[in-house]
Amino acid sequence: MRILVINPNTTASMTDKIGKAAEVAASSGTQIVAVNPKDGPPSIEGYFDEAFVVPGIIAEMAKAGAMDAYVIACFDDTGLDAARCAADAPVIGIGEAAFHIATLIAGKFSVVTTLARSVPAIEHNLSKYGLASRCAKVRASDVPVLDLELPGSDARRKISAEIARAITEDKAEAIVLGCAGMADLAHALSQEHGVPVLDGVACAVRLAETVSALGLRTSKVGGYAAPLAKRFAGLYAPWSPGGDKGADGTP
Repeated sequence: MRILVINPNTTASMTDKIGKAAEVAASSGTQIVAVNPKDGPPSIEGYFDEAFVVPGIIAEMAKAGAMDAYVIACFDDTGLDAARCAADAPVIGIGEAAFHIATLIAGKFSVVTTLARSVPAIEHNLSKYGLASRCAKVRASDVPVLDLELPGSDARRKISAEIARAITEDKAEAIVLGCAGMADLAHALSQEHGVPVLDGVACAVRLAETVSALGLRTSKVGGYAAPLAKRFAGLYAPWSPGGDKGADGTP
């Protein structure tokens, strides 16, 4: 089985971290291909950044060729719906995956994410997925995403402190880490706090394997139907559905 794991931002060191977390979680025999687009923001922190990464996600899917499943490794599940329109194989978002798995092991969970500007998007997704009632609170640790890549930063300390508050104040029974860049922290933080701490990358990889192994595909009836043939204008003309994109899926 081959799974394409897409980090939608352009920070290669984060892609490497995500790829390693995905490989650890994957079953024997599953090949993980971790990529990031060459164009776009170095981190995704709020709605504005999200607007610039979806074309890169679709481009990476097109360049990769046939895959058994895809994982979108941004906790906001950025571009997830568009990616499902573009692919027949399952496409799993790390936020949605972590939320669902958290509900299987805990009555209530809290999310610990990076900056406060990311909280509304996560809360919106919880409502969209019908899981808002299972989430005690979405908490910001006041950690910029790129600080997770800086040796010697106090990012881990801030995240750990927020987890402690979630357990005490929210009565959270599990913690979902709200950023793909936190993937390498989950196991140690779980040991430290004595509750399950979920990394969305690992959750998404395992769910992608399961859905693919069951022979299930993305439904093409309704909202995830393949894009209609039409001519796009200007910068996005090469992306016209049914048009003549380059062989690598890029203009």
